[in-house]
Amino acid sequence: MSCDDSDYRAMPVYNQAYQQNYEADQIPGILDNARNAYVLLDPFDGDNAAHVDAIKQQGNEVGAYISIGTGETYRDDFSAMRPFLVSEPWEAWSEEYFVNRTDEKLLNIMKARIDKIAGWGFDWVEFDNMDWFYDDKEREAYDFQVTRAEGINYYRTLCDHVHSKGMKCMAKNTVEGATNFDGVIYESYPDERNWWEQSGAQDFLDAGKLVIINHYNEENCAKAYRQYKEIYSGNLSFICEDAKAEKYVHFNQ
Repeated sequence: MSCDDSDYRAMPVYNQAYQQNYEADQIPGILDNARNAYVLLDPFDGDNAAHVDAIKQQGNEVGAYISIGTGETYRDDFSAMRPFLVSEPWEAWSEEYFVNRTDEKLLNIMKARIDKIAGWGFDWVEFDNMDWFYDDKEREAYDFQVTRAEGINYYRTLCDHVHSKGMKCMAKNTVEGATNFDGVIYESYPDERNWWEQSGAQDFLDAGKLVIINHYNEENCAKAYRQYKEIYSGNLSFICEDAKAEKYVHFNQ
């Protein structure tokens, strides 16, 4: 079950943790502008975690980014994760290696991250790359050992641990088997809009869960937002990487 049964209205979204083409949101701009928003930070990058309390004082809910489907060479726990990873780096992201198998030891590494995040006062944990094992092309290329059932159990178990620490779970790019999650964020592109299972996103909206679309490299962000609102009923939240402004623009303000 969710740790919070609140219904979410559309809210602004700020994203310091990742972007595709331009600079992500930065802490000073977030402190100046984010109000009653979902704010995503990379908690293990620099001193970002030191700003959580100040960001929350503006009515924001703060999410912590972690990749659960890859090991990142620049993380402090990469050496501990290495036995659970494939041998070759991800072609698209050379500093990341896909998770090859999930077991209790890997779960404990991720739980240790979550425990630190809880201690820093975050409200959410956002699970990047949680859908890695669904991709048949990647499975064949990297010879994953993890099964579909094991992958789903892995992220459900981690979400339960997040809840046990009083925080909420943000799924990313899929809601399959993720009924215990409290929200979902989808990455969208001008030539790949609404590529995910639409009914899953709508089910989350109907349940009052937070649903966010993070749309990249768009010439007309307002138009893209209107198009998504025509597809989905409910309180859809939207952030857009503006190709003209070369930065994120924020809606639902």
